[in-house]
Amino acid sequence: MKEFLKKKNIEISVKRYLIDALGAMAQGLFCSLLIGTIINTIGTQFGIGFLTVPVATVAGVDYTVGGLATAMSGPAMAVAIGYALQAPPLVLFSLITVGFASNALGGAGGPLAVLFVAIISAEVGKAVSKETKIDILVTPLVTIGVGIALSAWWAPALGKAASSVGTLIMWATTKQPFIMGILVSVIVGIALTLPISSAAICAALSLTGLAGGAAVAGCCAQMVGFAVMSFKENKWGGLVSQGIGTSMLQMPNIIKNPRIWISPILCSAITGPIATCIFKMEMNGAAVSSGMGTCGLVGQIGVYTGWVNDIAAGTKSAITAMDWLGLILICFVLPAVLCPLFNMVAVKLGWVKDGDIRLE
Repeated sequence: MKEFLKKKNIEISVKRYLIDALGAMAQGLFCSLLIGTIINTIGTQFGIGFLTVPVATVAGVDYTVGGLATAMSGPAMAVAIGYALQAPPLVLFSLITVGFASNALGGAGGPLAVLFVAIISAEVGKAVSKETKIDILVTPLVTIGVGIALSAWWAPALGKAASSVGTLIMWATTKQPFIMGILVSVIVGIALTLPISSAAICAALSLTGLAGGAAVAGCCAQMVGFAVMSFKENKWGGLVSQGIGTSMLQMPNIIKNPRIWISPILCSAITGPIATCIFKMEMNGAAVSSGMGTCGLVGQIGVYTGWVNDIAAGTKSAITAMDWLGLILICFVLPAVLCPLFNMVAVKLGWVKDGDIRLE
């Protein structure tokens, strides 16, 4: 069995499934749901007709350019997962159907259903790939068959479970904004820097509202915090790569000296409750944006999109100066000020020394 799994490149491990697959799923979400949301926002805010009028009608439903991208989120996630699992072409292409089915049947928790169903379908497909002379029939039939069966069996339950957890977190945040603001901000921020996908986690849990705002705060604390406090050692290249790229670049340094992580974590513990208690900052855009932080400014675009959505829904009258002040302070100013200050203390205590946060 071990030899067979090795031959088929089936590696049952936490890294393969919860790091590689989850990270790829987030990229699939980015290239579909998130990009679609950004396109729709640009079209609406700048009055670009081509981006706001329907360009296709499918089964009586009108789709804009952004709407078409958003509609493909299930297939995009599944194919991205298959790519991360190094699935052969026939398996990879078959996952398009699997992703559509699991995402549709999973409802609000569709991304979590896609993650589980796509992983199993891909691995089963890899197992039967090129084992028969009619591979072009067998591999797609098995991959799609397993995927559809699991989608019908598991996706609704997985989706409901993920949605329930997300709803519980959001409910708890509204009831205890200070405590939950700290917890959500710190946990999601840590997930952002770890080699797992905070964006995929937020999407799977449909994390929006005040909890989504706390998640944005935590991610920004990590990205902007590491970028600014390491500027002396990494200069402009490090500022850009971490500030609008990813704080995950610091993971090798964190493994060497975990104490360098104290400053961004403390910062997220402060900015989270400020977001929930003082500025009432909510993420009512795409849930995946909650876990993106300042990566391509996606988190900020998501918050802005939420404002626009709320105004359109009649639950918000206008975007205020307080909204903008909160967004700028929480996402940029406070992390840029607090993290270097905390790091200075860590340096004086001897916990952090020169070279500890230098990127190779």
